[in-house]
Amino acid sequence: MKVGIVGSSGYSGAELVRILSRHPDVELAAVTSRQLAGQAASSVFPFLRERMEELVFTGSNVEEMAGSDIDLYFLALPHGVAYEFAPKLLEAGKDVVDLSADFRLSNPETYREFYADHPAPQLLEKAHYILPELTDAKSLKDLDLIASPGCYPTSILIPLIPLVKEGLLDLESIIINSVSGVSGAGKKLAETYLFCERNESVKAYGIPKHRHLSEIEEQLSSASGSPVVVQFTPHLVPMNRGIASTIVVDPKADAPLQEAFQVWEKYYGPKPFVSILPTGQTPDTVHVVGSNRVDMSVTEDPRTNRWIITSCIDNLLKGASGQAVQIMNLKYGFDESAGLNP
Repeated sequence: MKVGIVGSSGYSGAELVRILSRHPDVELAAVTSRQLAGQAASSVFPFLRERMEELVFTGSNVEEMAGSDIDLYFLALPHGVAYEFAPKLLEAGKDVVDLSADFRLSNPETYREFYADHPAPQLLEKAHYILPELTDAKSLKDLDLIASPGCYPTSILIPLIPLVKEGLLDLESIIINSVSGVSGAGKKLAETYLFCERNESVKAYGIPKHRHLSEIEEQLSSASGSPVVVQFTPHLVPMNRGIASTIVVDPKADAPLQEAFQVWEKYYGPKPFVSILPTGQTPDTVHVVGSNRVDMSVTEDPRTNRWIITSCIDNLLKGASGQAVQIMNLKYGFDESAGLNP
C-alpha cells in the first residue's frame, strides 16, 4: 500500500517520515513540502541515507496528489491548512488521516469559538475522531476522513474516558494541569521558543481557554452523555518533547481506588501502548520519549478524598505521528504495533 505525507518538514511530519520509511506493510511514496520541493529527502533526514535515496520532496499540489496512485495521505499541517487538501483528496477516493485540529470537533460553533469559522463545515460531520485504544478496529475499515487526537487531549482522555463511562467520577470538579516540551508548538521561529527564552523557564499559557480544551470537553461530554466542563491549564517547560498531565478528580460515592485500576484493566489490559503503573509509581516523560506509549497511574489523597491521576506521553509520537500510524495499522488490518516499536 502506498502512503504520502503532506507537510513533511515539521516535527510531526519528520516523525511520520521516520516511522513510515521503515514500516513493513506500506511504501512511503510521497513527501511534500513547499519550501523543500526538489530536494532529496535524505539530505534533510539523514536517517534515510542508503535506504530511500530516491525519495524527493515534491510541492504541495493537491491536484497532483488526487491523481496519484497513493492510497492514504497523512496531513501533518498547521491548523487551518488541512481543509485546503482534504476535500479534493476525498473526492479522488483517497483516505485521509489528519493530524491537525481541523476535523477534531463535530460542532462548527465550538470550532468558531476556539479557532475561527470553519471553511468546510460539512466535513466536520463526515470526519471521525479516533482514539485507537477506545475504538473497535472493525469500525475503521470504511472511514475515509479520520481526525487523529491532539497531544494534550491524548494524555488526558485515555485515563479519564473509561472512568467517566463507568460513572466513577464527579464530573463537575475535574482539574487538569499539563506540561509540554517546546516541540509541541511546532517548528516555527518565534521569540517565545528561542533557547534563551525557554531555558530555565516554566510558564502557564493559553489561560483560561487553550484550544485543546474544546476537544477534551467534547470527548468527555460524549463519553458521559451530558455536558462536561473542566479546568485545564497547560504549561511550557524547557525540554524538547514529552507531556506530563496531572488530573485531580473527586470519585463518586466514595468509590475505592482499586475500582479505577479495575476499570483501566478492563479497557486497556490487552492494549500494547497503555502501561498502567501501580500507586506509588509516578509516570516520567523520560520513560516514554521515543515511544508510542502512555504511562499512567492514580493515587488517592486521604486528606481530601480525591484521586490524583498522572500520565505521560511523547507529544510527537503518541500525541501525534505515532498515534496516526497506529490508527492506520488498525484501519488496514496491519499489526497494531507495526513500525512503532523503538
